[in-house]
Amino acid sequence: MPNGRTVPVIIDCDTGVDDALALLFAVRHPGIDLRAVTCVAGNTDVDGVVRNTLTVLERAGAPDIPVARGAQRPLVEQVRTARHVHGADGMGDLGLPAPTRAPADVDAVTLLRREILAAPRPVTLIPTAPLTNIALLLRTHPEVTRNIERIVFMGGAVATGNATPVAEFNVWHDPEAAAVLLTAGVPITMYGLDVFQRVVVPGADVRRLRASTEPGARLAGDLLAHRPSGPDPDGTDGDDPGGGLGDAGAVCAVADPAGISTRLLPVEVSLAPGPSRGQTIVDRRPRPGESEIHEGAREQALVDVALDVDVARYVRLWLTAVEGDRP
Repeated sequence: MPNGRTVPVIIDCDTGVDDALALLFAVRHPGIDLRAVTCVAGNTDVDGVVRNTLTVLERAGAPDIPVARGAQRPLVEQVRTARHVHGADGMGDLGLPAPTRAPADVDAVTLLRREILAAPRPVTLIPTAPLTNIALLLRTHPEVTRNIERIVFMGGAVATGNATPVAEFNVWHDPEAAAVLLTAGVPITMYGLDVFQRVVVPGADVRRLRASTEPGARLAGDLLAHRPSGPDPDGTDGDDPGGGLGDAGAVCAVADPAGISTRLLPVEVSLAPGPSRGQTIVDRRPRPGESEIHEGAREQALVDVALDVDVARYVRLWLTAVEGDRP
């Protein structure tokens, strides 16, 4: 890290193929001190998320990092999983063995409060999932914000959504929770679809990972192969698809914040029923418009919104951490 110190981190996830890629990176990057992982329903049901998270940590050779079960449904909506993307088990249906470890004997909100307040330095919170656990934490224990350095969340979109034409899945899954997040009163970075979809590991690297004899690297390759992202960006592998890092990019943005370009912009979440529900409305206008002139300005949260990413830099960063010193 730039100051030579590790960053204390807590990940809130819905593991999930790309959440697994994020966990593998967080465990193995020397600049990240992963203090806890909390689980929420999203890509699959919450019990499946707990199982997948524990399995990934075991494959990664992680120390005994506490893992806690969180919300099994959004604040208002019903659960709407993404098994069509992540497989029936949420992990690409790879047939991975059940974990031998058990989750913590406390719920996610309790674990989040405990680990945040106990950390020797302010924690960076990285939600890569619907924000239900985070909203419950902020509303139940607002005192935690005094020991949160920043929240870097994977969610939202400036341009095009994926759950709907305008809404990204994590925010769409629980829009009310995302709106609560924006009231946290701490610095927030939005790592949205605009950068999320661009960071792709080339096909040659995916094949090398899949051939590895090291369990964590091999799992990474199999997961990347499950979510192909089209031909490699540089075209060197022809029709050989690379694999998208997805959520792992948000953790890369904590390890190496200079790899993304951000602007501090007003952001709000559409909570109205209908086609805009779950949209993150990012105001990029250079000056106020007629609405503000005639009706007055409304208070909106200011968020560091990621607008560009150095793709090669983050691919190299992720591969170096996950593979270690390869020949």
